[in-house]
Order: sequence, then C-alpha cells, then structure tokens
Amino acid sequence: MGEIINVTVWNEFRHEKIHEEVAKVYPDGIHNAIGNFLKKQPGLEIRTATLDEPEHGLTQEVLDNTDVLIWWGHMAHNEVKDEIVDRVYNRVLNGMGLIVLHSGHLSKIFRKLMGTGCNLKWREAGERERIWVVEPGHPIADGLGEYFEIPHTEMYGERFDIPRPDELVFISWFKGGEVFRSGCCFHRGKGKIFYFRPGHETFPIYYQSEVQRVIYNAVKWTAPVKGPEVHFGNVKPLEDI
Repeated sequence: MGEIINVTVWNEFRHEKIHEEVAKVYPDGIHNAIGNFLKKQPGLEIRTATLDEPEHGLTQEVLDNTDVLIWWGHMAHNEVKDEIVDRVYNRVLNGMGLIVLHSGHLSKIFRKLMGTGCNLKWREAGERERIWVVEPGHPIADGLGEYFEIPHTEMYGERFDIPRPDELVFISWFKGGEVFRSGCCFHRGKGKIFYFRPGHETFPIYYQSEVQRVIYNAVKWTAPVKGPEVHFGNVKPLEDI
C-alpha cells in the first residue's frame, strides 16, 4: 500500500452561513461535502479549514503537513490575507499540490500562480453542462466516459484569461452555446496545480459521482513526488574546468 496523502479542504464558508438556498444544498459547508466523500477513498487523510479560523486555518504547521490543498472561494477573495497567500504560494513552489475549484479562479492564490487576471464570461441560468474528456490518457480522467453532464449549473465561458495550460483534460459545452477550458493542469516550481470548473454553490454538484471522481483523481495527480532536492545559487563545478 502506498503512502497516505494528507489533504486539506479549504472553503471560505460564507455563502452557507448567510444564504438559505446554499445552506439547504450544503448544510455542513462545501468543505465538509468534499471532505466527506474523500474520507471514503483509500489512501487519504482529510482535514478542513475555513476563512474565519485563525490564520484562515492555514498555519505554517498545517501547510507543512499538507500534501494537497483544495481551494473553494467566491465572495470573500479579498479577505484572504496576503501573508497567507504567500505562505500557500511558497508551499506550492516547494511541492504541495493545489486544486482550485469553480469560482476560486479569482482567488488571490490562483491569480498569483497564474500571473494573469483569470477572468471569464459567466451566466446564472441553471443550464446544462457537458464536460468532454479531451485527454483520455490523463490520470485525472481515469474511470470516466467520453463525457459527463451536469444537469443544472452556472455557465463559465471563454475567453478564460489564464496562461496556456500545460495539459488540458476537460472542455465544457453549455446549453447556451459557450465553451470553456474546464480542467487545466499547470506546473509551478515543484508543485502541480489543477483547476476544475464545476461547483456553483446553489447546485448539488459536489454530490455527483463523476465530479467526485475527478477531484479524487486530481488529489492523486497533484500529490508531491519524491524528486531530487533543488538547489539554487552559486555552485562548484562537477568536472574540472
């Protein structure tokens, strides 16, 4: 049996407290909805953290003991302290995996890692989304068919202002006609990042089996690997000069 992957599920946990329609869908918060299904998967150790905890629940000790951080945010991006963003950023560069979900595209940490505005088109009409697997050999697509559908969701449309992904696993089509790069892989330093589009707070998307499968696969893909130690700065030659 392989080593345990330590996962921290972070959620700003605001919508669920102030919007009744969200609380009905996620009574224990989106972080616990995600954490609860991940706890059923083999090889994972799950903890959660939220915005209003001290240091947003992301102390240096927590991050040092996190292999993969899952991030969901929407209405309070600007309340995330820059020092915590820098702390997460440095951990990603040093190998921690990061999975950014849905409206986390405008989070401080995702924009810092991408170096772009990360904006997009959007529409709330509860329309159907068809998510096509465009890289069927990728580990994040394991166990999926050619496509799967989300019956009702918020639309995100191109252009999505991000750097070109290192790998594009999913493309979404919406009933209203738009398309979107909805499963994007990036490498930053020693760390791996996966952006996954689905997850609007008023729809039960995180209870859908295909969505859960993608998140589980992404946890395994973004988990750190035991590569060589990286050294920077002045070095002595390996050979005689």
